Formats: sequence, C-alpha cells, structure tokens
Amino acid sequence: MANKSNSVNKQSVSERNRREAQREVKRKKQQRQRWIVGAIGVAVVVLVGALVVKAILTPKPGQAVANMGNAHITETQIGTSVYNTTPPTSGPHLGNLASWGIHSQPIPNEQQIHNLEDGGVIVQYNCPDGCEDLVAQLAAIVKKHQEQVVLAPYPGMDSRIALTAWTRIDKFDNFDQQRIERFIKAYRGIDHHVGGQG
Repeated sequence: MANKSNSVNKQSVSERNRREAQREVKRKKQQRQRWIVGAIGVAVVVLVGALVVKAILTPKPGQAVANMGNAHITETQIGTSVYNTTPPTSGPHLGNLASWGIHSQPIPNEQQIHNLEDGGVIVQYNCPDGCEDLVAQLAAIVKKHQEQVVLAPYPGMDSRIALTAWTRIDKFDNFDQQRIERFIKAYRGIDHHVGGQG
C-alpha cells in the first residue's frame, strides 16, 4: 500500500514539475516577446524622432520671400504692379492661368503669379546669346510633370535660371538637375488661395 502511495506521490510530483517547467518556458517566451516588442517600439520612436529632426534641420529649397497677397487685377492693370522679386513670387495677378508646360515666349508677371497661387512651380531662363542645351535640359525636367510646372524664358533677370513658387525663389547660373527637381518636389501642388479667391 505504501508503495502505491509512493508511486502516486512520485507521479503527482513529476506532473507538478512538468507543469511548472511548461509555465517557466511559457513565461520566458512571453518575456522574450515583450523584450522584442519593446525593442521594436524604441527603434520606431528613434527613427521617427530622427526623421522629424532631419525635417526641421533641413532647410527648404530656395529663399523665402514676403507674401504680397492674392489680389486679382484686370488685364488693363498689367504692368502697373511692383513686385518684391524678379521673377515675382506673389502679389496682384490676373484671374487666368498660363498653360502648364513649355513656353517659347515670356509669360506676363501678373499671369505667372496665378500659376504659383494654384500650386505651380515656374522654371525660367535668361539667355541673351541663346542656350539651346540649357533649354533642352530644363525642358526634360518640366516634361516629367503633366501639370503645375511651367518652363519659359524671362529676359532681363540677373541670373540664367530662376525657380519660383508661392513666396519662394531660387536663382543660379549653372544647370543643376537635383536642385531643380528638389524645388519642384517641395512646392508643386500646394494651393495658396485665401478666402475662396479664384
């Protein structure tokens, strides 16, 4: 009888040890999973933080310019406005857009501004002695966009190339594809209408 009782006790202890071992394995597995999830969480927070810091510290392309407003004018007022940049980046403008894409003739300042207000970026060049190669390079970039990018000559400006967006300008003399594409990417498609103006 004692033998049988002893055997039951041994089975009971053995079963208890087995269950305890299973619980320990399960506990360690859960602990590992919590550690992995925690590590992933920390990594995500660090990555997001790094991206936010980079975005804050990375300056936007071009130079910021004071906003001259969104006032509409009539065609009889073309040439009467004074702008704070050449080419202009905001201010009094016509109610109609220049067509998106490539132009062979200059676009009036008052019309350009409406394109900028509608989220456009304008790429302009000044080549008194001609610059077919430069125009071809600029056109290749502009052709990548169906809308909201314009290429046109702008005689008389003080640089060979000017990029404009609403209240932003970047002027330089030598072709720089990365610089141009970065400017377009940063500002294309941002609407600047105020109070329902068209």
